[in-house]
Amino acid sequence: MPKDAAVEEFAGLVRALKARDGRSYEALGRRLSVSASTLHRYCSGATVPEEFAVVDRLALLCGADGEERRALEAAWTEADRARRRAASPAPVPAVSAAPESNPEPSAPEPTPGPAPDPTAQDPSAQDPSAQDPSAQDPSAQDPSAQDPSAPEVPRARPRRGAPAPLIAAAVALVVLALAAALLGHPMRTASAPAPASTTPGRTAALLPFTWSIGSQLWEGGCGHTYLVDRAPRAVAPPPVAAGSGAWAGTHGAVHGGEALVRITVQGRSPSDAVILHALHVRLVDRAAPLPWNAYQMDNGCGGAVTPRHFAVDLDRPRPLARPVDGLDASGAEVRKIPAVSFPYKVTSSDPEELLVSARTVGCDCRWYLELEWSAGGRTGTVRITDGGKPFRTSGTRGRPAYLHDSAEGRWITDSDSGQTE
Repeated sequence: MPKDAAVEEFAGLVRALKARDGRSYEALGRRLSVSASTLHRYCSGATVPEEFAVVDRLALLCGADGEERRALEAAWTEADRARRRAASPAPVPAVSAAPESNPEPSAPEPTPGPAPDPTAQDPSAQDPSAQDPSAQDPSAQDPSAQDPSAPEVPRARPRRGAPAPLIAAAVALVVLALAAALLGHPMRTASAPAPASTTPGRTAALLPFTWSIGSQLWEGGCGHTYLVDRAPRAVAPPPVAAGSGAWAGTHGAVHGGEALVRITVQGRSPSDAVILHALHVRLVDRAAPLPWNAYQMDNGCGGAVTPRHFAVDLDRPRPLARPVDGLDASGAEVRKIPAVSFPYKVTSSDPEELLVSARTVGCDCRWYLELEWSAGGRTGTVRITDGGKPFRTSGTRGRPAYLHDSAEGRWITDSDSGQTE
């Protein structure tokens, strides 16, 4: 399906700006705080940025005057409308298993017959009085009514099954054992005990501070990759960043290559400060990267500011949270935002946000964080988890990568988009 004419017109203007400047995609992308591939998709019309600001900065970098910038904004407005129309939710076709080519007719199941009567050998069982429940109970019969000269007929002892609770317990144990055997991964290496379920901001004893997390963050508000075990036709279009949690949950998605986690810590008292001393990374287990498709959420937007953060290399034997400088590219020159190392001090009026970027190339890693603190003579460590579960990040190297063509309303590969990087 051809791209929308408004998208093509906008892409042509962006290509003209890039050609006028003469710098490479990578060089311009660094100045705009977007990737070279994102800038290429602007120029090819594969994607339209969600905000005009990044294109306006490109126009300024390439020496566009006020009239050119106004024309560029008008073209972007029309292209953005086309993008939104193409990205309107469409029902995802259900993928059903193909029927067998030559199904064999199944034989009818035999109808179970009546259970054998343990008193079938007893002549008295043929007596109509045997229909009386008391006649089937030996203890209810009158011994004087029996013929003393008749030989004693041995009665079958009624079977007694195991008590129902014991049967249920045995079945549960078998199911648990089978589940453990099926879910176990022979290549998975345990590194730390799995975190217990913890509600953000609350533990058994009242902490002198509260904490909350955001675990579905995208770089610059748009750049992110998810691994999904589905074919492209069964994957919905990328959501807006605010809807990423629901989208990831519906698709069973796992962070691909990088997971961004924001921790917000706030004291309970305006005067009694809480000191945050250190942030530790704990690996629960490490396995081979997931063999799933990679879907890029990059809708073409680009953030002007890269905040300072803590970088974590999950491929190291003992990952550490290392403070890293941020960058501010909103002005004419890129400005460095110096990193701040521990300790931090928080009160109710002075909270703190800690941004963690956990990356991996060669593992499917499950991990959590531990935050050391002290306040008013107390010390402790709080475990930071993703709603009681470990965070999860898996490498994407060698996996099929897809991006969403908003004009055509489908997932395509880089080669489909004409990108040659």
